[in-house]
Amino acid sequence: MPGRTPDAFDFLDAAHEMATTGRPTLARLLAEEAAALITDPEEAARILRDFPGGSLRLKDC
Repeated sequence: MPGRTPDAFDFLDAAHEMATTGRPTLARLLAEEAAALITDPEEAARILRDFPGGSLRLKDC
């Protein structure tokens, strides 16, 4: 969406779409981005549980 920054809902919606279309790695990465924007740690953990796999985020870039 031009002109606006994606929010957690946008990332989560895209994650579900990627999971549905057989792209679990991309789904996990999008879920991690959504979880990073959530202030409630329990909700962030729930999001990550819905998209299994190890973290794909780069550390110390």
